[in-house]
Amino acid sequence: MPEQLPITISFWLLAVIPLALILVLLVWLRWTAPQAAAIGFFTATVIAWLAFQSGFQVVTVATAKGIWDAIFILYVVWPALLLYQVTDKAGAFDAIRVRVEEYTRSRLILVLALGWVLVSFLQGIAGFGAPIAIVAPLLVGIGVNPVMAVVIPLIGHAWANNFGTLAVAWLATTRVVDMASPTFTAFTTALLLWIPNLFAGLTIAWLYGRWKAVVRALPAIVAISLVHGGGQLFLSTINPILSNFIPVTLALGVILALERLPIYREAEPIESPIFKQEQMAADGGEPKMPIHTALFPYYTLIVVTLAGLLIPPVTNFLEQVEVGFPFPGVTTGFGVVTPAEDVYGGFAVFTHPGTFLLISAIVGYVLFRVRGFYGEEAERGILGGLSKSAVPASIAIFGFLALSTILDHAGMVTVLALGIAAVSPPALYAFLANLIGVVGSFMTSSNTASNILFAPLQQETALATPLSEGRILAAQMTGGAIGNSIAPTNVVLGTGTAGTVGKEGDVLRYTLPWAIAAAVLVGIASLLFYVL
Repeated sequence: MPEQLPITISFWLLAVIPLALILVLLVWLRWTAPQAAAIGFFTATVIAWLAFQSGFQVVTVATAKGIWDAIFILYVVWPALLLYQVTDKAGAFDAIRVRVEEYTRSRLILVLALGWVLVSFLQGIAGFGAPIAIVAPLLVGIGVNPVMAVVIPLIGHAWANNFGTLAVAWLATTRVVDMASPTFTAFTTALLLWIPNLFAGLTIAWLYGRWKAVVRALPAIVAISLVHGGGQLFLSTINPILSNFIPVTLALGVILALERLPIYREAEPIESPIFKQEQMAADGGEPKMPIHTALFPYYTLIVVTLAGLLIPPVTNFLEQVEVGFPFPGVTTGFGVVTPAEDVYGGFAVFTHPGTFLLISAIVGYVLFRVRGFYGEEAERGILGGLSKSAVPASIAIFGFLALSTILDHAGMVTVLALGIAAVSPPALYAFLANLIGVVGSFMTSSNTASNILFAPLQQETALATPLSEGRILAAQMTGGAIGNSIAPTNVVLGTGTAGTVGKEGDVLRYTLPWAIAAAVLVGIASLLFYVL
């Protein structure tokens, strides 16, 4: 940290203003995400320039990096929205809704299966927002109201972020910090992640039908959480890279088996507020499209994703094409240095989740068109529906990610984290450490980016106190995972694919309290680790 960077209450409050402003605009004033993102970006730029001595070059470079980061995310958003439009306009979601209700009359277990089990599996193989983009419209298709269709997968997938996507966030952390005991750190992280996993299952059931639904779903929730959390904990010391993928895959089989049990075969005598009344009253009728035809784009997605990421010769071949740009180094007046990079944000195009989604959308379009499931008007509506959802989502994502890079390059992120560390005795810091990870994911919309930003600081703080390095790093990574439930780009991606653009504040009204509660529970566990 530059010695001249002021860690004072006034500078800490200045650094927190852009983040607090976004929350106020979205949650309390109910502004749309593009509006809040624009105001947040402008505010962060002014504060960085006037208070944090970040001149034109710093702001320009940071903004350009944010735009490039946004393009990486938008390559998930646009194909995901295209897949949704292709599927929706063909009537596939109606077929899915009717057929899954024939398989099980338990809407409670069905919501858990999609919003917790399937979304976790998709996070295990794809990540980068793709699970939200895929599951939110599926939930809408079975009758869940659009806001809750976004809330549920945001909560359901959060726990799987650190070791999901073949442990990309974990691997990034090991690159920026030299852990004294990687095995202990991985085990402790998996143990802490079990908390938001179980809490997610319980919360989704509660959202479905309050305590009656929790009691009814409890056996299924315990069984799934034992596979999810227990499996990840067991495998974290053997192979962290596969510690999430294997359990989330096994959980798919477990939930299918649970749905066949007599207790979950029949509809619950529980009124659920998350379902649209017209869907609850509908008898479904006979769909025009066979269920496997309706699901074929998603079968394609799973196959191409697994082939592209889990078959080494295929992966190595596809990763040969990488895109990235050089950026110059910049320095603020306070001496905050951001080094030059020859290739910033480079990514392999053909193993990017956006490519897998795009292939699936194209395959789905060709199949549905050949089978005659598009009317002339419906087919024309694909591109119109795509632009209607994607344009506002894109504006918001550009704004949020440009804001996050300005906060980083100006040193405002460092001030926030060090300010918390400076006023916290060891026991309090043990409780708050995961909150820093939550804030990092909220700012960057990425568990990986949060760990890259804050893991070195968390390690430095732990080494300067009686705190355990491994446990503090585990708290950071767990908080980073929890923060994905409130990450603005994830929220925007979900509202775009669920057809509820402009309702981002309504989504955060549910996910923000959940993220805070999950962080408190993890903080208590971290505090117990320190005390005991």
